[in-house]
Amino acid sequence: MSGRLVEVTTPDGVADAYLARPDGDGRHPGVLLIHDAFGLRPQIERMAQRIAAEGFAVLVPNLYYRAGRAPVVSMDGVDDPERRGALMERIRPVMQSLTPDRIAADADAYLDRLAQEGDGPFAITGYCMGGRLGWLIAAAHPDRVAALGAFHTGRMVTEDADSPHLLAGRIAAEVYFGHADNDQGMTPDNVAAIDHALEAAGVRHRSEIYEGAGHGYTMADTPVYDEAASERHFSELFALLERTVAA
Repeated sequence: MSGRLVEVTTPDGVADAYLARPDGDGRHPGVLLIHDAFGLRPQIERMAQRIAAEGFAVLVPNLYYRAGRAPVVSMDGVDDPERRGALMERIRPVMQSLTPDRIAADADAYLDRLAQEGDGPFAITGYCMGGRLGWLIAAAHPDRVAALGAFHTGRMVTEDADSPHLLAGRIAAEVYFGHADNDQGMTPDNVAAIDHALEAAGVRHRSEIYEGAGHGYTMADTPVYDEAASERHFSELFALLERTVAA
């Protein structure tokens, strides 16, 4: 397995990205990994490497490329509850810059880069905000996305007219949600609402609560990391990939 930094030309510039893939010259099923709010960093690269070791080409774009090359946001203070609020205040403006239109436009370039590694359709795995953004990409490109795994993802159901769950009818991918337990951004009512939307749209899906696992449970560089829940997530993700995009 090898990993390297690559560049992806987008409508707004050039995004730096991490590409992990099995060794050799062959083509492999493609997976687009959408990072969490803390951005592209060594932890995300390690996760990409683990997926690639199962036979996939994994592209992780720096979604924050308009603000600079990764790492864009310092995680200083992530282990200190008293400083975490200030950390999120630093991240919030960069997160808010990722409008649905920007994500949909950038996704064309990301999926085109994956097409250099293997034939589509492709899979998406997303974490925290990355699950929601992966959902937007799947809705914007239903012909190119066959699977979506979304883990400890929040704000899928809001009171807004453009709430993500209202896009369920545009999803052609098989969807798996691994929800964090007691997640304020994804309440039991929210989970029920997204499940109902997917059922009404006829989307093949499964939605599970990871009991006792907090929001961010897959991220080993944060204090909320839960090894058992993270391993469960990998098992579910690999099963999803095998069903949908593996040759």
